[in-house]
Amino acid sequence: MKYSDAGVNKEEGYETVSKIKDVVAATHSPNVLNGIGSFGAFYELGKYNNPVLVSGTDGVGTKLRIALDVKKYDTVGIDCFAMCANDILCHGAKPLFFLDYLACGKLDSDVAAEIVGGIAKACKETGTSLIGGETAEMPGMYQIGDYDVAGFCVGIVEKDEIIDGSKIKEGDAIIAIPASGFHSNGFSLIRKVFTDFHETWNGKPMYETLLEPTKLYGKTILGLMEEVELHGIAHITGGGLIENVPRILPKGLGANIKKSEIRVPEIMQELQKRANISQDEMFGTFNMGVGMVVVVPQDKVDTTLAKLKDLGEEAYEIGSIVKSDKEIELV
Repeated sequence: MKYSDAGVNKEEGYETVSKIKDVVAATHSPNVLNGIGSFGAFYELGKYNNPVLVSGTDGVGTKLRIALDVKKYDTVGIDCFAMCANDILCHGAKPLFFLDYLACGKLDSDVAAEIVGGIAKACKETGTSLIGGETAEMPGMYQIGDYDVAGFCVGIVEKDEIIDGSKIKEGDAIIAIPASGFHSNGFSLIRKVFTDFHETWNGKPMYETLLEPTKLYGKTILGLMEEVELHGIAHITGGGLIENVPRILPKGLGANIKKSEIRVPEIMQELQKRANISQDEMFGTFNMGVGMVVVVPQDKVDTTLAKLKDLGEEAYEIGSIVKSDKEIELV
């Protein structure tokens, strides 16, 4: 017998490497000391005074199911990168390098190259090096045609510049930075409501709206940090504002957020209407159009909004920090 008799095609794996090596190499900075083929990837930190590495890992979730069903693979790699990189940005860390993990039942080098190409595109856009990864063909574990994607991002921040919410104080303002859509959360529910991915929505197939990739906030957050001292940053992922904002709050403080100020995207309003989903469930599951929030001193609100506008963001104030035993209230 041969390995291929068990369902593993080594030649397809070699072909995948051949198809991705150029786009991967294009993401490398001078800090990357080796290329594809080594057992480990080498990354030189460069000159820092007291550097702290910040890491994060995540996947795409069942949003991937839509991409697989409609055979559109070019955006989910962006989602994978964004979910990891946006998390470490919450601590003021600049993403340095990224590694990916791709698993499937039967490898198709064209599909794998599209997925990794999306990751490389996101890396290139944010100045992050894609320095390694793993492609695992596992017949019997995954159905033929199915893929799973996960990633690992490592960034860096000077120790005295770490943002961890400890500076948040009463009276600080909460600023919303818009999302690009559902991002990569809540898709198990989304798929139960929008069952026809090819239905027409606002003049295009529904799947195009649902597969809008998770927004990359690197340039926005790092650019804002150059001008404003940020007391806290929260990436609004699974659990929405309700679960993610409290993660950055010191004990004894709460977030008072005005629901009426939040600009909820039309597609989320449509989801709520079709399935008669309660407001509490919506705000506890989806980002509701808010991809990131930053907490800044009240006297820096105008400066923050102006800088964000310069960075291409239509940000807006949605609430404030108050003394409270309740971590968050949506009023």
